[in-house]
Amino acid sequence: MSPVLERPAAAGAPAAAPEALLELRDLHVSYGKTAALHGVDLAITPGEVVALIGANGAGKSTTLRAISGLLRPTRGDILYKGHSIGGMAADRIVGEGIAQSPEERHVWPAMSVYENLALGAYLCKSKAGVEERVGKVYQRFPRLKERHKQLAGTLSGGEQQMLAIGRALMSEPTLLLLDEPSLGLSPRMAQEVFDFVREIHAHGVTVLLVEQNVHHALSVAQRAYVYETGRIVAERPAGELLRDTALLNAYLGG
Repeated sequence: MSPVLERPAAAGAPAAAPEALLELRDLHVSYGKTAALHGVDLAITPGEVVALIGANGAGKSTTLRAISGLLRPTRGDILYKGHSIGGMAADRIVGEGIAQSPEERHVWPAMSVYENLALGAYLCKSKAGVEERVGKVYQRFPRLKERHKQLAGTLSGGEQQMLAIGRALMSEPTLLLLDEPSLGLSPRMAQEVFDFVREIHAHGVTVLLVEQNVHHALSVAQRAYVYETGRIVAERPAGELLRDTALLNAYLGG
C-alpha cells in the first residue's frame, strides 16, 4: 500500500515522495478492554483531502479521536510534521495545528454563536486576534454573522454544523479533522458543507474527512482509505475507488 500519490519530478531527476504531514504507524486503540483499531497505517501529505470510509463502527471516528488526543494509543504511534504526538494532551495537539469538528457537532447550546467561536480560539491570547479570526469565519459563513448573538441551541442543524466547523477553524489549523459533517443535513445543506470543504482546501488547509455518504466524500477527496472492523483494507485514489463497485459493495454495501 502506498500512502502517498506520486508527483512529477523535474526533468531528468528521480521522483521524490512528498514528506507526510501526518503518519499513523501500526496504531492500536482500545475502549477499555475492547480493541477498536488493529494496526492502522496511513499517511497524509500537505494540501490533501483524504477520506476515511467504511461501515458504521469500523474505526473511522476512533482514528480521528486518537489523532486529536481524545483517545490514547495502546500501541503504535502518530507522527505530525515528523514528531510523535501519540498520547499528547488534546489542548497541546490543537497548539500543534490540528483541530477537529466532531460528529454531531457538540456546540454549546446555551452560548451565542460568537461565544462558541471565541472559545475555539482559546489558545489565542490577543483579543484583536480573536476578533480577526471571528471575522474570517463570518466571511466564510455569512449566515453565522447574521446570527451573531443567537444561542447556538436555537440554530438549525446545518447552521450548527457551520458553527462547529467555524469553531475548529478559529485555531487556524494546518490539519482539519471533519467527522461526519453531513450527518442529519438536508441534501442542499450537505452540498453547502462539501462546497466549503473544497474552498478551505483551495486555501491550503489539509483535511482528513470521515463521511458516511461515500459519494460526497469521494467527490472532494484525492484519496481514500477503506476501513473494516478496525483495519484498513484498501487505499485508492478517490476517483478510482468510486468506480470500483465490487469493493464498495463488499465493504460499504454499495
